[in-house]
Amino acid sequence: MERRRVPRNWWGSAATALVAVVAFATPAAAQESSTTTVQAVPSSAAVGAPVELIATVSCPNDPSGGLGVTFFDGGDILDTKQVGADNTARLPDTTFDTVGTHTITAAYNGNAECFASSASTTVTVSATPTPPSPPASPQTPCRCGGPAQSINIHTE
Repeated sequence: MERRRVPRNWWGSAATALVAVVAFATPAAAQESSTTTVQAVPSSAAVGAPVELIATVSCPNDPSGGLGVTFFDGGDILDTKQVGADNTARLPDTTFDTVGTHTITAAYNGNAECFASSASTTVTVSATPTPPSPPASPQTPCRCGGPAQSINIHTE
């Protein structure tokens, strides 16, 4: 095995190379804290009625890109949507099959410039209203059993 000699000034060469890399490299954007808010429109609905879920992400840097916002109903994942240019992620036409209070969480998954954050709201779901009964007819239906008939009476 051949041994190579390390020059005595190797530390100076390594330091010079490191300074060159650091000095000429493009600085990476630092991650910033983010905050997320979520709202349900409307916040109360009947079973099967559409509700739009809207998450808004605030960050000093651009929160778009990355893995977007994941919407949850309790522990169930509803969907993941990208953050748009208006800093919102929207999940339109969300419907609920069960009556009660649903806890909705919007979890912003972060990106290279913004840390993750989340927020919750509730949606109150009620039973589907029963349609009203048709109004009673003002006339009593004929119970004659069919169309009008002629009767001939003969006297003898």
